[in-house]
Amino acid sequence: MIQVLRNRTYRSLFSAQVIALVGTGLLTVALGLLAFDLAGAAAGSVLGTALTIKMVAYVGVAPLIAAVVDRLPKKAVLVSADVIRLLIAMMLPFVTETWQIYVLVFVLQSASATFTPAFQSLIPSVLPEPRDYTRALALSRLAYDLEALLSPLLAAVLLTVISYNNLFLGTAVGFAASAALVVTTRLPALSHDQPASSFWQRLSTGMRVFARSPSLRFLMLTNIVVAAGTALVLVNSVVYAKGVLGFDDAALAVALGAYGVGSLVVALNIPWVVERIGVTRTMLTGTAVVVSGLVAAIGVTIIAVDTGTGWWALLIVWLILGAGTSLINTPSSRLLAEASTPTNRNLLYTAQFALSHACFLITYPLAGWLGATSLPAAAEALAGVGVLGTIAALLLHRRQTPPADIDHLTTTT
Repeated sequence: MIQVLRNRTYRSLFSAQVIALVGTGLLTVALGLLAFDLAGAAAGSVLGTALTIKMVAYVGVAPLIAAVVDRLPKKAVLVSADVIRLLIAMMLPFVTETWQIYVLVFVLQSASATFTPAFQSLIPSVLPEPRDYTRALALSRLAYDLEALLSPLLAAVLLTVISYNNLFLGTAVGFAASAALVVTTRLPALSHDQPASSFWQRLSTGMRVFARSPSLRFLMLTNIVVAAGTALVLVNSVVYAKGVLGFDDAALAVALGAYGVGSLVVALNIPWVVERIGVTRTMLTGTAVVVSGLVAAIGVTIIAVDTGTGWWALLIVWLILGAGTSLINTPSSRLLAEASTPTNRNLLYTAQFALSHACFLITYPLAGWLGATSLPAAAEALAGVGVLGTIAALLLHRRQTPPADIDHLTTTT
């Protein structure tokens, strides 16, 4: 994986990603603590609403903005998005009402919905060789996993000497550094031979490719499983750690760190796993792991609610969910790269960004709103969603001829 860092452009973009991710990790911890500070035991409901709003921004805003900025220089798009995120992060320490969280989260995540697909669509152009691209995907996932592990630990250390509101300043610094690195990086030039198309044609391009590509329909079903496992962790970790088990602020960081450890261990081994069993089999294995973690979460939740114990069991379940999520997410972009062309790549990545996050419009409310009434019921509902998504993905995989693996895919773009 380290070999791809010899590419100067990719090295700069990867560095920007890592720094921004650290800031985002601090934001995740700070936002959970802010919600608990404002709403107490109802923090899960507040976070569920905030994260649902985040998904609305991703699903509703991402395709529209991508269609608008598709012909604009990528550097201007990325830097502008970082600047907006920086400004919003600096406003969050002054929040005093839950509705203010919702408004600022919507604006910040709309900027992220602009940044992330544009960033991801650049990588196949920077590293056109499939093997290098797979390594870059694994390295990118490794960055996410290290962030999921190190950012909570960093937050836990910082919280011993500062209040959680100051963590938002770390987020702002991360976005500022990301923008600076993008500004100083020479990015691939826009293709000048793209066919003329209207805004509405560009808006629907990614969705049309998804609809006619069996490999991408399979990807969509695995997105549902990821959303089920991730929602339980991101929405309710603060409720488990502080509301049910009675720990302090640092416990939230530790719980999120356990999720990151599971994901990190898998990300380190993804390249050789994919080479041996293929992309779709790796992803199907991930769906089974996520479902197993969700089923285990039901038992852990019941015990925790009834007895106020089960901290170590919770951390193990979170580790399992992190591992399963990484098995699905890390190789999934290979399917996107294989199904796209340079002219539609940004729009296709944006479609994946929007469609994958649309799944969270179901799972975040289940985790937050249902969890505010009954944590066991929320775990059961999310496990049910994960089971349905896994069964559907497996059936689609078996119907495909030839077998849906990256070495045999034939997709129409």
